[in-house]
Amino acid sequence: MKKRIITWVLLLMLITAELCPVKIQCAVQPAPEISAPGAVLMEPSTGTVLYEKNGEEQRSPASITKIMTLLLIFEALEDGQITLEEEAVTSAYAKSMGGSQVFLEEGEKQTVETLIKCIVVASGNDASVVMAEHLAGSEEEFVKRMNEKAGELGMLHTQFEDCCGLTDSEEHYTTASDVAIVSRELITRFPRILEYSSIWMENIIHRTAQGEKEFCLTNTNKLIRSYEGCVGLKTGSTSVAKYCVSAVAQRGEMTLLAVVMGAPDAKVRFKDAAALLDYGFGKCNLYLDENRKNPDPVPIKGGVKAEVSCRYTGEFRYLDTEGKNLSQIEKKIVYMKNLQAPVKKGDIVGEAQYLLDGKVIGKTDIVAAKSVKKAGLWDYIKHIRKRMIKGDDYLADR
Repeated sequence: MKKRIITWVLLLMLITAELCPVKIQCAVQPAPEISAPGAVLMEPSTGTVLYEKNGEEQRSPASITKIMTLLLIFEALEDGQITLEEEAVTSAYAKSMGGSQVFLEEGEKQTVETLIKCIVVASGNDASVVMAEHLAGSEEEFVKRMNEKAGELGMLHTQFEDCCGLTDSEEHYTTASDVAIVSRELITRFPRILEYSSIWMENIIHRTAQGEKEFCLTNTNKLIRSYEGCVGLKTGSTSVAKYCVSAVAQRGEMTLLAVVMGAPDAKVRFKDAAALLDYGFGKCNLYLDENRKNPDPVPIKGGVKAEVSCRYTGEFRYLDTEGKNLSQIEKKIVYMKNLQAPVKKGDIVGEAQYLLDGKVIGKTDIVAAKSVKKAGLWDYIKHIRKRMIKGDDYLADR
């Protein structure tokens, strides 16, 4: 009898469960335990900060200083000031750099691309100074440009005194938040840097008066081999700065950036960075609309054409950290009403609105892909003739 009662109770529970689905709330992702005194986790495509520990605390950056050096190098490449194939010459001063180096000799020539690899893979202080002198004439002048760029990016708690981070000067400092800012700028504007920063080992050739000598670059970022999806970016360490890293990892469409500063040793530095990245990949979902297909043309009044072709200004990204169902995002195209000619190429003619749960979560502008002139008298005459002959609607409704 007792067994029958238990059976009926269990059956009743199963039926109730079928009729009344239970809403399951996902467990809140616990914040990672970070040993280092300073850390930031960012999703770089949106700039969303997911975790911060003493992010505004000024600290010595060591070789993650080179992230700014690399940014200025890539800007010079973009502007056509230099090319990857051109050569830079090593000065006596550049050769004299201590710390981490690739042992360039005075008078030695290396291509810009090789020097980039020496900087980002092997953290070569000598290679950094060679590029600083090549771009600005002297390291001192290059450092001025570094500080100017820091100001432009809103790195309010940063000041540089050299281009490589070798100095232990108290006047050479930054913060985890500022490192995240410059790292984001570098990897989003110049994603090719990640091709270089993900190199594990590569040989270069020293060509000097003594002949040719092979030298192996080995990546200082051990996460490249130990953490799934890690593609960079830069490590650093001195007795004052302790151990630092700006780590970038990619999984699917998601890219995350973890900055760790002041860790007591290399193992803690990488452990903290991995913990931050794990936290981010577990917490975040990214919605991406690449907007590759152009929207429909927009009707236009008073123009030599009845409509204007248009395009999106870029892709749309939305980062969710609350476990929402991103498949429910709706896209709504809204055009400007009563659009009048003339319209110039690039003029805003509408927007794509993205809605979730009935609320707008973001927008992307829609702009004219071509210019459309205002119709003149002769255009109206041609329009009337065409309508009489072919019945074509040549011009827009007046």
